[in-house]
Amino acid sequence: MRPERFAQGMTFDEYVAYTGTPENLAREAGWWLGPKRHDFSGLLRDWHGRARLHESQIAAIRWLAAQPNGPARMLVISEEWSSDCRRDVPMLARLAEAGGLELRIFTRDGRTLGRGPRADPAQSPNADVVNAFLNNKDGQTCQSVPVAVFFTRDFEYLYHYVEFPAIYHKERLYTAMQVAKPGETRDQAWDRFIRDWGALQASPFFSLWATAAVDEILSDLHQRVIGIEPSDSARLRGSA
Repeated sequence: MRPERFAQGMTFDEYVAYTGTPENLAREAGWWLGPKRHDFSGLLRDWHGRARLHESQIAAIRWLAAQPNGPARMLVISEEWSSDCRRDVPMLARLAEAGGLELRIFTRDGRTLGRGPRADPAQSPNADVVNAFLNNKDGQTCQSVPVAVFFTRDFEYLYHYVEFPAIYHKERLYTAMQVAKPGETRDQAWDRFIRDWGALQASPFFSLWATAAVDEILSDLHQRVIGIEPSDSARLRGSA
């Protein structure tokens, strides 16, 4: 990562403001909410305002940042239509604040959704960043969000986190929740699932998984800083 390329990313406040702009809302969205983007800027501000790190997490990131080869910069790849990004990116901003890390956020997609195994430079202005940190699953690559990449002050790569914490069994949850209940039509089951999925995001479990993401990141960074390669640095993830 070149310093000048890193500097082209947005701060958290810039990113939140951008998500509510006509430019962003004109871009294609993905997954269950359909192709039309929604203005999540208020939700992101609210989540960030309520997000809090535990004392042990604050102490851990400050200890890591104080090490000679500790994290000093965080690069995040995000798309706000992703519930994982809406949950984790505000917490990542809190983590950067607590550790004094410089944070820059890059969007994954261009005007259309990134569907291929790699980002297309003709479609995504940040394809170079996205393709440097693709998710690997069953021998295939995919463009996952969020991605949080940690560098030293001299831009030496340390570690990156992908998509959601290991304790969040997302695919099992959404698969089970989509099963039609007795008497439900397919359309009724889908509508219920969308309501239930939204309720899950407003539940205490979303906060729990956001906290778990920070714990996972700190634990893996600790291994890296003391000279142990994190065992799950290339762990597999389900669909966003």
